[in-house]
Amino acid sequence: MTPRRQVLVAGAASIGSLLLRPAHATPAALRTAINQFTDGRVPSDGRIVLTIDTLVENGNAVPVSVNVQSPMTVAEHVQRIALFTESNPQPEVVVFHLGPHNGRAQVATRMRMATSQHITAVAVMNDGSAWQHRVQVVVTLAACLEGG
Repeated sequence: MTPRRQVLVAGAASIGSLLLRPAHATPAALRTAINQFTDGRVPSDGRIVLTIDTLVENGNAVPVSVNVQSPMTVAEHVQRIALFTESNPQPEVVVFHLGPHNGRAQVATRMRMATSQHITAVAVMNDGSAWQHRVQVVVTLAACLEGG
């Protein structure tokens, strides 16, 4: 085989291996995403409850809800709630923007999960404080696998 063909074959093999492997966020990417969301503040535990099944049969549409203890008044309210994963292709799953007129600091959605992992909910309050709750979820049938 000529050197040119060897380079082409090697390049095609490299591209093929990238397309077939699952894409995952890294722990560093997760920390960076949470840090950007909280404007550099370290979230404290408490005030927020992440509700998600800890054992999920199918990762294609996992129901999740988040409730934050807040009076939701002009003086004290939740500004943003976000969900983060450590093993999906992107660490930031969703961001909800709230204000005092929402009445309750409660959101719900469905998310895809690539594999068993921790899910982290983070809330940022109008006073700048950040709160978090993490839950370990075991997925028996994965979703979010690119090229697979």
